[in-house]
Amino acid sequence: MLYHLAMWLETFYSGFNVFQYITFRTILGVLTALGMALLIGPALIQRLVLYQVGQQVRDDGPETHLDKAGTPTMGGALILVAIAVATLFWADLTNRYVWVALLVTLAFGVIGGVDDALKLIRQDSQGLRARTKFGLQMLAALLASSFLFASAGNPIETSLVLPLVKDWVFPLGIGFVALATLVIVGSSNAVNLTDGLDGLAVLPTVLVAGGLAVFAYASGHQVFADYLGIPSVPGVGELVIFCGAIVGAGLGFLWYNTYPAQVFMGDVGALALGAALGIVAVSVRQEIVLFIMGGVFVMETVSVMVQVLSYKLTGRRVFRMAPLHHHYELKGWPEPRVIVRFWIVTVILVLIGLAMLKVR
Repeated sequence: MLYHLAMWLETFYSGFNVFQYITFRTILGVLTALGMALLIGPALIQRLVLYQVGQQVRDDGPETHLDKAGTPTMGGALILVAIAVATLFWADLTNRYVWVALLVTLAFGVIGGVDDALKLIRQDSQGLRARTKFGLQMLAALLASSFLFASAGNPIETSLVLPLVKDWVFPLGIGFVALATLVIVGSSNAVNLTDGLDGLAVLPTVLVAGGLAVFAYASGHQVFADYLGIPSVPGVGELVIFCGAIVGAGLGFLWYNTYPAQVFMGDVGALALGAALGIVAVSVRQEIVLFIMGGVFVMETVSVMVQVLSYKLTGRRVFRMAPLHHHYELKGWPEPRVIVRFWIVTVILVLIGLAMLKVR
């Protein structure tokens, strides 16, 4: 909204021309989302405490987590508000990628919010039925993927692109919808599985969003895309503002979520953030890069799959507990050590992902 106002004012004063630059608006988006999160956070936490919106802790988890019972949850609503406001303020609202990304994020946030609410009402760790929850996620992702497919302006927007390989694309056709849907839903649930320790999920999300912002900027710029040998997707550069909003909102939330956490994001935040990363990766045609940058999310998800499969087939557990961060807790690692080391791994993986911009 403010972007369009600035463009109108530019007809009267040329200084407003600075708002045409995506980098400038991204900085404003980061600061807007960060400022909102820091400003609203205390009031939201107080309100959650007042209404006794407390975390339900699994009784089969690490004993150190029992002390976290009652900590305010559903703080992810703060992240969603900050992302939405910053995006609406500074992004070009005529851009289809902006609306798809924002609506997918909010839709998954609503699904997570309902799940959180049911957990609180029932006073246990079970919310929506797994089938219902997964079905709603698939529906939201399918609608978004179908829209991107139907509105694609050129074949590259629906083709599979391999990193490290120059000038090679594989047209997916209608298969794009299936791939995009799986990426969005998979990313959403991967972040949700990772959100088990204070700050563990939010900072990797911030780092991956920052990495994807670089790809979005390069893909949306014809000259840069041609030079780097990555897909040129007209209009996708506006997602840099959306990614900036994720970064700002995530850092603002981390202010209150860092160990020991004053508030948890809940499914309302984790499902939404994961879906946001997924839809951005799909839009810039970098699903494989998301897989690499989000390696911590992938490891957490794979650990759960391996644990379940091993137990069903052999009756034995591979890990002391899944997801993976609980395994290290039960090995005796203090919670802050697990968190920081997973952060460090994410920094390394994001750098590897960024290196693929040029190594082709």
